[in-house]
This record gives sequence, C-alpha cells and structure tokens, in this order.
Amino acid sequence: EVQLVESGGGLVQAGGSLRLSCAASGFAFDRYAKGWFRQAPGKEREGLSCVSTNNSSTIYADSVKGRFTISSDDAENTVYLQMNSLKPEDTAVYYCAVGETCTERSGSPLITAVYRWGQGTLVTVSS
Repeated sequence: EVQLVESGGGLVQAGGSLRLSCAASGFAFDRYAKGWFRQAPGKEREGLSCVSTNNSSTIYADSVKGRFTISSDDAENTVYLQMNSLKPEDTAVYYCAVGETCTERSGSPLITAVYRWGQGTLVTVSS
C-alpha cells in the first residue's frame, strides 16, 4: 500500500522542540522531492520547507527559517522536520508530501505534482 505516515506531533510549551517524522511505504521514496506543510484552524495550508529529490537543496518559508530543519533519510524512507524555538503560532496540523520537484512560489516552498499526502499530525504549542 502506498502511504505516508506522520508522527511526532503533540503538546509542547513555547520555546520547546519537536521532531516530526514522515515514513513512506509502497513506492520509491528516493525518486521524489519531499516537503512539509501545515494548516492552522481557519487558515490556508502553508508550505514550510521542502528538499529536492537528491537531497541537494532545501527551501524554507520565512516564518520557520532558522528554527525548522528538514532532512531526508532515503535509506529509511523517512523525511523529518526538526522544529526548535516553537511559538504558539506554530500550532497547526502538519502534513508531509512527496512529488516531482521542490520549488518556490511567492516566497513559499512548494512541491509540484504531488504524488501523495500524509494524514497529518497535530502540533500544539502552549504559551
């Protein structure tokens, strides 16, 4: 079965850290660009970061630059998002996705031709 499964979300105090994982199965993970997105209640989905197919380049949204780090372990079929210095405004459901390319549009990271989305994991940051 082709799927992406996120994990690692939860409740954390402001200033804390979390590491999200997105485990892939059923397809050739290393052939795709990977990205992380989030959607807060009442807001549009926001691109946070993406990494190219060969892991040679990364793109970050200004809102998370310097705080979040994306990494991909193709041998483990997993992409991670290390989140440090979390703020209450980081509260959202976080999603991973894989697709054709990692690029940028209007300053936001974007995965083109998305092949699969994960189901999401909730991150809540308390003040």
